[in-house]
Amino acid sequence: KVYEKLDAEGIRAQVDSRSEKLGWKIREAQKEKVPYMIIVGEKDEAEGTVSVRNRGGVDEGALDPKEFIARVKKEIAEKVSDQ
Repeated sequence: KVYEKLDAEGIRAQVDSRSEKLGWKIREAQKEKVPYMIIVGEKDEAEGTVSVRNRGGVDEGALDPKEFIARVKKEIAEKVSDQ
């Protein structure tokens, strides 16, 4: 559902559905310099939130998906206007 929301807003996203451990997936994403990792666990799904980690692996906590999308769109707009 979160992927579909991101895609609908024009934000590039991927779903990592491999059967690897979560820690492994996070390390791989950090190596690839993925700007944000969104983790949706059972608790997040029940509460309607997403857990966000930035490129450095810093856990930014649980956010409402709409709030996260608004933040990313703002960052994209700022980068476009800087060019």
